[in-house]
Amino acid sequence: MRKKVTVVGAGNVGATTAMRIAEKELADVVMVDVLEGVPAGKALDLCEAAPIEGHDCKVTGQSGSYEEAAGSDIVIITAGIPRKPGMSRDDLLSTNMGIMESVCKEIAAVAPEAILIIVSNPLDAMCHVAFDTTGFPKTRVMGMAGILDSARFRAFISMELEVSVENIHALVLGGHGDTMVPLPRYSTVAGVPITELLPPERIEAIVERTRQGGAEIVGLLKTGSAYYAPASAAVEMAEAILKDKKKILPCAAYLEGEYGIRDLFIGVPVKLGAGGIEEIMELKLSEEEQKALRHSASAVQGLVDDIKRLRG
Repeated sequence: MRKKVTVVGAGNVGATTAMRIAEKELADVVMVDVLEGVPAGKALDLCEAAPIEGHDCKVTGQSGSYEEAAGSDIVIITAGIPRKPGMSRDDLLSTNMGIMESVCKEIAAVAPEAILIIVSNPLDAMCHVAFDTTGFPKTRVMGMAGILDSARFRAFISMELEVSVENIHALVLGGHGDTMVPLPRYSTVAGVPITELLPPERIEAIVERTRQGGAEIVGLLKTGSAYYAPASAAVEMAEAILKDKKKILPCAAYLEGEYGIRDLFIGVPVKLGAGGIEEIMELKLSEEEQKALRHSASAVQGLVDDIKRLRG
């Protein structure tokens, strides 16, 4: 019997996530969305692609109902709205908080043993909403962003050095946003730190481009935002869990004193396996790196405080 993954939100990120899970033959997929007909239509389209792609995973779509999500092993939540012109940060936070709470209540009722992967923005803050709403243990609630940010860092290093992305390992810690903390010292090409391959000014330029990676794509698209790479990042997490790979990946995890940070979801390297987050890996950071991580944590804490204020 195949595993089951539910993807909440059938927009670009959700639909691409569903496609990659099915085509990798990781699990059967249920797509859920509030829009009438959209998840069913996209699911049918993916089913019709299956004979060409050569997989037998079942893909179904539900509008407004979570019945098919029952017993899911993993639930990937991409639902939410992007910030629109004239919308305040509080408006965005309040709207997406309401969506996340509604989704998580439904998921907790039908799939109480599921592992949650949060993709919705603002990501680190939405992890808190999911954690508080479901009451799931911290090992089964996590955010996607670190893999995405690290992939962007790797891509830009590859472009700079003209080497295969497969030779590059990179690490980005912290919140998903302008305060993220790329770590050049822990980023390597075939085992060689990039600090030995590139001058400081080029490394700083790549670090800054990584921080602005999402905004760069939004600027090019004019409407909408990135979805291929975010979907790939969520699927890498799902694969590590479904296959019990014990893979070390940067994810938003709930810290209880690690890195000197307490009661906060923030991006750190973790071991992902069948149990979800099975271990938080603590790296030795320099004073400067630790300061940058604290600064990033402070920005995330500000969002969490806003959520508490909005909840009254």
